[in-house]
Amino acid sequence: MLLIVYYLVFMLGGSLSAYLIGLIVERAFGSYASLIVFLALYFLSLWLSWLLAAWMTQPRPAPAVRH
Repeated sequence: MLLIVYYLVFMLGGSLSAYLIGLIVERAFGSYASLIVFLALYFLSLWLSWLLAAWMTQPRPAPAVRH
């Protein structure tokens, strides 16, 4: 369950940043360049969100017990 929560949080942050960067690119270079930049950043953020969420929720190794 925690994996899904982390993924959604990272995904929302990545989507928002892709949108904002796309707006900046649209004002500077036009709508075609903005579309390319937005799509690239959006799919990159989905992939990175999954990697970060999986990394954050991986089980920690148990400490070694000495007898």
